[in-house]
Amino acid sequence: MSLHSELEPRLFIEANKSPNWRSDMRTEIEALQLNHTWKLVDCPPHIKPIGCKWVYKIKRRPDGSIERYKARLVAKGYTQTEGVDYFDTFSPVVKPATIRIVLALASVKRWPIQQLDVNNAFLHGELSEEVDMALPPGITPTQPGQCCRLLKSLYGLKQSSRVWYEKLSLLLLSCGYQQTVFDYSLFIKVIGSEVCILLVYVDDIVITGNSVSEIAAIKRTLDDHFKIKDLGILKYFLGIEVAHSAQGISLSQHKYYMDLLSDSGLLGAKSTTSPMDSGTKLSQDSGPLLSDPTIYRHLIGRLIYLTTTHPDITYATQQLSQFMAAPTNSHYRAAIRVLRYLKTSPGRGFCFFLGDSLISWKTKKQSTVARSSTEAEYRALANITCELQWILNLLSTLHVSCCRTPVIYCDNRSALHIAVNPVFHERTKHLEVETKSTSLCYEASSSYFFKPIG
Repeated sequence: MSLHSELEPRLFIEANKSPNWRSDMRTEIEALQLNHTWKLVDCPPHIKPIGCKWVYKIKRRPDGSIERYKARLVAKGYTQTEGVDYFDTFSPVVKPATIRIVLALASVKRWPIQQLDVNNAFLHGELSEEVDMALPPGITPTQPGQCCRLLKSLYGLKQSSRVWYEKLSLLLLSCGYQQTVFDYSLFIKVIGSEVCILLVYVDDIVITGNSVSEIAAIKRTLDDHFKIKDLGILKYFLGIEVAHSAQGISLSQHKYYMDLLSDSGLLGAKSTTSPMDSGTKLSQDSGPLLSDPTIYRHLIGRLIYLTTTHPDITYATQQLSQFMAAPTNSHYRAAIRVLRYLKTSPGRGFCFFLGDSLISWKTKKQSTVARSSTEAEYRALANITCELQWILNLLSTLHVSCCRTPVIYCDNRSALHIAVNPVFHERTKHLEVETKSTSLCYEASSSYFFKPIG
């Protein structure tokens, strides 16, 4: 049986037949008009208004049951012209590693973690550009030849996330919050020994800290300015299920993965013990091209998002993502193997731990060809050092200090000698080409402890 017994409509004419969708579209239009999002004007003869459409989404609970129907009017921003009806673009997206660090910190300190959703967040941003939009489906003009002159931002506009973020950040700064330079979507307010932390992911906000009064106060402030929906204790965030217990917090993307299996038709497929066959050598010439490459691209994109909680598929996904431009049948079969592996894999975990919590990992093809495994490992150490320094800076912003010297593990003794021995380092002249990474790795030797594995 399908996990989703009710499908989301794709067209307005389909949705208009359902009382649930008609009701939500009417609610959306009323909210837009109440917010003074646009005014009806005679369409200028030299301007072609951008289009718009309805987007329908069924919001579901972690168990898959329907929570609510959501119809949203979206502008066709891809028809905008840069320098004419938009200039800068930006989207406030908190880094996954920041989310894990804050959740790990909150778990250790037993802080409450709550979630807020801003109602029609993008509608609060005020436009400085002149943008004309065609009338939405279902809206009748008062006279012929009219269009909507947008006064405030709308979902789908190139600049909508930027103007929303500007308004939200200015409000938080006026309330005494500091915007961290290590992640601009992380806001912190410290009052003596009390702290309140906000994570912003577009219109979703996670709040934690040891100041119950400040959490309540910022909720009231946000509701006064934007109208928020208090979702209570964090349970489901960005497709990630958050489970709370006496032992701490666990993150899972089980529902997301089951949806992926269902969409791929693999619910009944056999599982496998590894994400990639060790004997498989993928290349650009691995067999005939796929007839529809968008299937492969869509699948890899979803697998990349699954690495948020599955570091064990990071390497396989990175390898497969190199063939997005022209995927072949063998590439697709290798991607399907990753899905089959995940059927029985609970998720295992370059990796960083904060205490017992895995907070950061990455596998990436190096930008230059290494002449030896020593050089490759050395460059990896330099990249790891950069990531570790960022984590330490972020923890310092969160007023968390390390009680022990951070340890970086490496299984290549030659690379370790290069990292900690400046004399030996001088003899590896070909590495001097990458001056920045070299200096970072050498400077790290005085601050971090490099340790061999095994």
